[in-house]
Amino acid sequence: MEEKNNKKTIWAWCMFDWANQSYNMVITSTIFPAYYVGITTNTQYGKNTVSFFGHKFLNTVLQNYILAASYLLIVLSLPILTSIADYRGAKKLYLQLFTWVGALACGGLYFLEQGKPIEFGMICFGLATIGYCGGFVFYNSYLPQIATLDKQNDVSAKGFIYGFAGSVVVQLVCLVGVMFHSTFGITEDMGARISFIIVFLWWIGFAIIPFRILPKGQPNAGSHNYNVLTGGFKELAKVFDKIKTMPLVKKFLPAFFFYSVGVWTIMLVAAEFAAKELHMKDDDLITIILIIQVVAILGAWLTSLASNKYGNTKTLIVLVAFWTLTCLGVYYIANQNQFYVAAFAVGIVMGGVQSLSRSTYAKLLPENIPDTASYFSFYDATEKLSIVVGLTVFAVVEDYTHEMRDSALALDVFFAIGLILMFGLLSAEKKVKRDALAP
Repeated sequence: MEEKNNKKTIWAWCMFDWANQSYNMVITSTIFPAYYVGITTNTQYGKNTVSFFGHKFLNTVLQNYILAASYLLIVLSLPILTSIADYRGAKKLYLQLFTWVGALACGGLYFLEQGKPIEFGMICFGLATIGYCGGFVFYNSYLPQIATLDKQNDVSAKGFIYGFAGSVVVQLVCLVGVMFHSTFGITEDMGARISFIIVFLWWIGFAIIPFRILPKGQPNAGSHNYNVLTGGFKELAKVFDKIKTMPLVKKFLPAFFFYSVGVWTIMLVAAEFAAKELHMKDDDLITIILIIQVVAILGAWLTSLASNKYGNTKTLIVLVAFWTLTCLGVYYIANQNQFYVAAFAVGIVMGGVQSLSRSTYAKLLPENIPDTASYFSFYDATEKLSIVVGLTVFAVVEDYTHEMRDSALALDVFFAIGLILMFGLLSAEKKVKRDALAP
């Protein structure tokens, strides 16, 4: 059994966030969405229309469908992969595999050019998403393995802070090529494409640190002689049966699902909205996203302090309520200044709700469980399924109304349901405490 709260191990774990958030910043939040909208605004198929294997789509609708399909593939495959990882003790191996897939796919985005077929580039876009999300499943599952219960809030927040800080640094590096492209004798489009190569190098380069230092994980196969696939399903079934006996986990996961529909979808489509609806320039968009990341570092730290003082559930209720109001406000955004205000508000709660959700789930699990990857597969499958639902709803509403604002309004319903369910979790926690004190 590895020693918990080891500073070097925790630092290595945080460095994985430092490495892979380059994808989240450049590919999902700033340069790629603006670049993609820019090269597909006017095509031979019409305004904002692209062809993908012979089928015509609105550019942002296709982007969101590909994201949704990528997350759906993760949902369908990772519960099996994570149970196999626990069964064979191969958690780090899968962490490495998905990281390489994601990083290489980011490099492949370099070949997405204006006026040329987009199929290869958009497949790389989907694979980058799969690599990022798949790696995060195994990364998250390390939390209860490396930190004791009383340290998990702080360690979880520290991971997100490293991630936000790393994403700011890589974004600044990429920003130089995009904003000062003429200085280097290249076009703005080439500056954007080079940034995709930078993400590849940054992601895989810094991921070597956790690859070397994080523990491998302990096999959980016992004396059984199952083959890999059968053992994976059996382990998954056992974990599912255990989760059904945990009343607080059963209350938390549905609430987490509904508010995650809104949280992740808003984060994934914010850059599309700014570029398409508000016609924001690349440098303005990159600047405001950088501000969001810096604010998110502060938000994650403040959330950690608040949760230690007031408890995880109460703090999450406040964060989700804030998200609900912010999402409602998106419907009325009509200019860049209003977008700046909304973006600042999102930054305050963005890191906090992700960090606290992860540590809350970890706290609700039994201590010293050997099959952490299988338990976290349920958490991550819930989160990824919420993204599939959110992106699909967003794309369908936009495809029907041609208004992204209507899509944002539809998401607010999910926030409201999540908020109501969080109050249900709070009531359940109070009941558990009363029962524990009863003679």
